[in-house]
Amino acid sequence: MEVSAARRSFLCDIGSWADRTALHEAASHGRTLELKQLIESGASVNMVTVDNITPLHEACVQAHPNCARLLLEAGAQVDVRTIHGSTPLCNACASGSLECAKLLLEQGAKVNPSLTALTASPLHEACIQGNVEVVRLMIASGAKLEAFDVHFGPPLHIACAKGRVDCVKELLSAGLHSSHLHAGANVNSVKFHETALHHAARVHMVDMIELLVEFGANVYASDNQGKKPVDYTTPASPSYPCLRFYENNPLSLQQLCRIAVRMMLGTRASEVIGQLDISHRICCYLQFCDQPTSL
Repeated sequence: MEVSAARRSFLCDIGSWADRTALHEAASHGRTLELKQLIESGASVNMVTVDNITPLHEACVQAHPNCARLLLEAGAQVDVRTIHGSTPLCNACASGSLECAKLLLEQGAKVNPSLTALTASPLHEACIQGNVEVVRLMIASGAKLEAFDVHFGPPLHIACAKGRVDCVKELLSAGLHSSHLHAGANVNSVKFHETALHHAARVHMVDMIELLVEFGANVYASDNQGKKPVDYTTPASPSYPCLRFYENNPLSLQQLCRIAVRMMLGTRASEVIGQLDISHRICCYLQFCDQPTSL
């Protein structure tokens, strides 16, 4: 069925749509040989369903990198969006497929597609899924750490809400151990005055709370209901005494200095700290490496 010029523009000028095709089915189920035969017989790799879903979307959401490679080699559009705004890279991150994500990025996929009210960024999707390798790849590829999803806010918030402590650590540490282009996620970024620490308190994860505080999270921050993180815990929860401890015991001067150095140096933290005439132990501490906190 032919579509209007306006619709063609929205669909990246694909030009036609149909019900779910044999190509969609083959890509979705990882049937590489069948997919290859369909492509060789002339099937359009950019055919979309009524929801603007292409075979490439199907291959990525089901984590079939070999199918994705065949489609891309045959001319599949790498950044085409579904009716909800998801790109194939969003789908790859949502499925936790590192191979699909790498392949799409190699073909020029946008790591920061514009956000809509119905979709999140690839980095958000990776944090929801909890695959730290995909999160690391998105950050290394230039993903915006403060990209704002209308439902959860920045990626750090969704990682905390889903209890993905490894992803939280990766987001906070970004830029400290390599040549990343950013200084790590803002630990005190807010959505409706709500911080990542509020989310961590809700899921009752002490290790996540400790990690956030170590990176400078404000235990006294109030959300739009006037509640602090501790107000989302119960006395029977291990997270309650943890937060009460931090409320009653300010961070040490040693910890405060580390946080100040990180915030001041930003993207230059790793480079500058590495040039200082200090011991390896102190260097690791300043860069938030996995070292004992006591010096």
